Amino acid sequence: MRLYRTLILAATLLALGVISLGAYVRLSDAGLGCPDWPGCYGHLIGVPDTAREHSIAQQAFPGKPVETHKAWKEMIHRYFAGVLGLLITAIAGMAWKNRRTASESPWAATALLGIVVLQALLGMWTVTLQLRPVVVTAHLLGGMATLALLVWLLLFRQTSAARQDASGPGPLRLLALLSLLAVVVQIALGGWVSSNYAALICNDFPTCLDAWVPDMDFGAAFSLHRELGRTGAGDFLPGTALVAIHWSHRIGALIVALVTGTLAVGLYRLPAWKSWGIVLGLTLLVQIGLGIANVLLSLPLSLAVAHNTGAAVLLSVLLALNFQLWRQGAPSRLPRPLLDNPPGNP
Repeated sequence: MRLYRTLILAATLLALGVISLGAYVRLSDAGLGCPDWPGCYGHLIGVPDTAREHSIAQQAFPGKPVETHKAWKEMIHRYFAGVLGLLITAIAGMAWKNRRTASESPWAATALLGIVVLQALLGMWTVTLQLRPVVVTAHLLGGMATLALLVWLLLFRQTSAARQDASGPGPLRLLALLSLLAVVVQIALGGWVSSNYAALICNDFPTCLDAWVPDMDFGAAFSLHRELGRTGAGDFLPGTALVAIHWSHRIGALIVALVTGTLAVGLYRLPAWKSWGIVLGLTLLVQIGLGIANVLLSLPLSLAVAHNTGAAVLLSVLLALNFQLWRQGAPSRLPRPLLDNPPGNP
């Protein structure tokens, strides 16, 4: 089954790359670089790049001027996503072929294939529905779900890895689950910020528009059934709605920092889990730093893409940590030194 594990590892790395490419396409305003799907101005391979091809494209898609550099960004993302889909199809096929001898059910790989199909539909709707925020955000979450399932399948294949000391901290299991849930919600909020182009509405930190609690319109901000830049009633989306979106993401970041930071400190204080505490703590600090830098530096493209990638990495680390905590035996309470001196106390 070495080939099966190799395919899962390759797909996992490729999924992380596709997430980063998707962020790059979205943040460089190339999401509509191709007005059609799955091709680009009718081209399945390449994009219009000659004067004659531009003329033909203009006749076929009036009002959609060809921007070759944006079209190439979108198509490269589609090509990588297509290769990922083929890898996942192969993984699902092998899972069913070896279902009688494999240690895990093939249904996880089947669910993964279902998400890929849904992702293809969301990619199409992103174009045909003109970047409708709920579709763009769902597309981002689908990419994260794809990565998460691949990480889970990869962990199941690590049968040769040595088990850690079965002294996993029982109470921290719940905290690890809460951290994972908080990060998932925060990724959704981040996707909503990005899909509504609300990242630059607050250009100061830690305040927003020089206020701790600025004027906000949550009703318009979190109305799902609307077009980009519009309210549900079709009016222009007010700035107070964009502020509400951005501010909610900041509050989510604070919750993630508190919950996940406490988890990292708790793990660090346990010898068998110290390395997990270090990895989790560093990943969290880098992600928080990237978020703050994006605000203060007005969202440079490289840092914005890194922030999206960092969210995927943090999600993967927490998923792997939860896998380890719940797969191994754990005592019913924390060691006495940690109870006597809980995280946050000097």
